[in-house]
Amino acid sequence: MNPDAATTGNEGAFQPARRVNQALTAQIEKRALQWMAERAPAWLTSDQLTLLGFSAQVGAGICYALSRYNRYALLLVILCLCLNWLGDSMDGTLARVRRQQRPRYGFYVDHMVDIFGSVALMCGLGFSGFLHWPTAIAVMVAFLLLSSESYLATYTLSCFELSQGIFGPTEIRILLIIGNLALLRSPYSTLFGHKMLLFDLAGTIAAACMFAMAVLVTVRHRAELYRREPLP
Repeated sequence: MNPDAATTGNEGAFQPARRVNQALTAQIEKRALQWMAERAPAWLTSDQLTLLGFSAQVGAGICYALSRYNRYALLLVILCLCLNWLGDSMDGTLARVRRQQRPRYGFYVDHMVDIFGSVALMCGLGFSGFLHWPTAIAVMVAFLLLSSESYLATYTLSCFELSQGIFGPTEIRILLIIGNLALLRSPYSTLFGHKMLLFDLAGTIAAACMFAMAVLVTVRHRAELYRREPLP
């Protein structure tokens, strides 16, 4: 599937939105995905990759929940995150390489899958015991706020930002993988002499950053829209 655009609500006037990705890994990831898509077997489809990405994200949530009883389930989480990257990142590239883009269908399905998958992932973390539920809920709310702003900006500004600053989905997966490896050693961290869960600390920072980013981009996009549509 190819999340290239949001619908304008007018079939005849539909125009794909411009894609912007300024994440740290964007360029090397783009080249890698292009290389893999050009060599993908003919039977592989974008829909299958989307299903793989979604199933892997749900699987990561389940493995997080299982890690409450066996910490080595975190290794399965890492495997699921890698499969999620493959499915979620390559579906659009495969569609573009084969010239099978369905921009409205792809945008809608791809991001609804992301939302449901993210809820499953955070629920798994909440059940894991490595992250308290209030922190998990705060991260989820912040993610949904930032996602909603991004989708609205895509519709109103015809520009879809795949990353916020230098962070995109791939960078978040990498941080989660590093965090999982750290959890295998110890689930705790010390900050200013206070012992706390490592993922509580990371989750609090992530939620605060996403809330702040949502506010900042809302102010910036509101100003840009006002300039484009000033009062007479």
